[in-house]
Amino acid sequence: MNRFVDLCRRIAGPGLAAASLLLAGCDQLAHGSKIAPLQPSDFFADGQSSRVPPMHSIPLSGLRTDSLLYAGRNPDGTVSSQFPWPVNANVLARGQQQYLAICANCHGPDGYGDGIVVRRGFPHPPSYYEERLLKAPAGHFFQVITHGYGAMYPYASIVDVNDRWAIVAYIRALQRSQHATAADVPPDALASLQKEAK
Repeated sequence: MNRFVDLCRRIAGPGLAAASLLLAGCDQLAHGSKIAPLQPSDFFADGQSSRVPPMHSIPLSGLRTDSLLYAGRNPDGTVSSQFPWPVNANVLARGQQQYLAICANCHGPDGYGDGIVVRRGFPHPPSYYEERLLKAPAGHFFQVITHGYGAMYPYASIVDVNDRWAIVAYIRALQRSQHATAADVPPDALASLQKEAK
């Protein structure tokens, strides 16, 4: 019997020691002291608790391989006239909301460049109805919103990438609405408009 107890002690001894260390470590993680961001620490040689990411590392959320979505460019590097996803009523509604909240102060609610800030002396932005902007690809507007242009501030840090594209879609809708013809109106809606005009 003593030999059996001795054998059990030899086998369980190292396992019990490892289990107790593991449990002590878990308890330390759960209830131990924590270092707040930017708080000094004796653990690292530089005395800082916050660590600098390794050079050239990119967070998963920051990996931007879609050149159309993030840069407004085609795979060959040219400025794209396409949108990264289909434009529908929800996209236009979001674009209108963001445009009126962010862009209309300078560009005006209709895109003529006569917003309230301009009336107070800020430089006059171009009208979206100038020939060059009517012909400009959608990616051009995305890049201007993202990086700024002339007196316009870059909005990449303020406006989400999807909202920037929604604003571009709304600008395109504004441009089309100002130069629309009866041929652009669906037949059922045209009949209704013609009734209201009489």
